[in-house]
Amino acid sequence: MKKSNDNFIDLFVNLFRRFKILKPLISIYDKYKEGILYLFFGALTTLVNIISYTILAKLIHIDYLVSNVIAWILSVLFAYVTNKKYVFESKTTTKKELLKEISSFFVARILSLLLDMVVMYIGISLLHINDIVIKILSNVLVIIANYFMSKLFIFNKEKKN
Repeated sequence: MKKSNDNFIDLFVNLFRRFKILKPLISIYDKYKEGILYLFFGALTTLVNIISYTILAKLIHIDYLVSNVIAWILSVLFAYVTNKKYVFESKTTTKKELLKEISSFFVARILSLLLDMVVMYIGISLLHINDIVIKILSNVLVIIANYFMSKLFIFNKEKKN
């Protein structure tokens, strides 16, 4: 049954609830929904980041660090919308709350950008590892850091109450 807070993923999962064979998978989804959605949208955010970086660095031949920053901006915008709406289901009622949430999200992402830049610099400039390999490794570290910052500081429902 559609609830007022169902999103497109919940609606999709609800289509399969009637199939008994899928009941164990649906139970896992229900129990770990936030983590599953974070990983799903984190993977999509990573794709946005890596594809953007690859296009900028390899096809347009923009410096790898500049390409990395532009890819970061695009992926952070994507991540904010998906984390707010689908993962943490954050509801902001005032402009002040929204501004605080957005600014906290971007500050946390700036911290993870610094992590990303350090990993990219060390991997490429110092260790001479392939930039795409380092970009993928860096994104794994960034996803983990971003989850904990989002869960504990930005979209923390207990802290908001």
